[in-house]
Amino acid sequence: MGKRDNRVAYINPIAASRARGPANNAGPTIQDYLSRPRPTWEELKEQLEKKKKGSRALADFEDKMNVKWRKELAKNREKLLAGSEKEKDKKTTEKEKEKEEKKEKKEKKKKDKKKSNRHSSSSSSSSSSDSPSSFLTESEEDEKKSVKKKRKRKKSSARRASDSSEGESDAEIKKKKRIKEEGDKDKDDTGRKRKRKAERSHKDSSSESSADTEGEEGADAKKKKRSSEEKERITDKSKKKRKKKHKKHGRNKKKKAASQSDSEPDKQPRRYGSLILLAVHK
Repeated sequence: MGKRDNRVAYINPIAASRARGPANNAGPTIQDYLSRPRPTWEELKEQLEKKKKGSRALADFEDKMNVKWRKELAKNREKLLAGSEKEKDKKTTEKEKEKEEKKEKKEKKKKDKKKSNRHSSSSSSSSSSDSPSSFLTESEEDEKKSVKKKRKRKKSSARRASDSSEGESDAEIKKKKRIKEEGDKDKDDTGRKRKRKAERSHKDSSSESSADTEGEEGADAKKKKRSSEEKERITDKSKKKRKKKHKKHGRNKKKKAASQSDSEPDKQPRRYGSLILLAVHK
């Protein structure tokens, strides 16, 4: 039987296209594109002018819209500024009112004080109604002088107190600094002592832990020794049992061998006897 023919016919594509001939024109060619109708220079100028006019109209529209927006923004700004100015005016008026109220309160207090002073002076004058008017005026002047002297004394004492307080404050600051330094030193000493104590306690705990670990290791070693001794005992017992079994097996073997040796000599002479008999018959 022959092989199947799997060959396929090869066609050269270039030769096939040449054989078909020129293709049908489905669309415009390059020559059609090059020979298209084109506008003249005058027509082109007219088109550019129209474009410019259109852009100018757009620019005019944009300018108008910008003007409108600017007007609206100005109105909104005026409203906001008016509101902020009103708020400022309100705040200023409130502050002025508060100031006026405070002034009125102070004036009322002063008037009340003056009235109380007048009442006290009138009571004193009524008690001394027998004395002449000249004596009253002199007593008033003396009182004023004494008040002035008292005020001066108070001012001088206040100044002295301030000076002495400044000096005392400096001394107190120095004392506080010394106390702080001493406290810092004490703190450092206490911190060092604590560190030493902690180190000692750590060493003691480490030594105790080492002793514990040594004790545990000793206990483990003892346990291991006991286990090893027990294992050795078990192995010795097993070896002894094996030796006993081996000895018994050897004895049994010897007994069998002896019994076989005893039975074999009885059989051999019979054989020889039979052979001798056969020879004789022959």
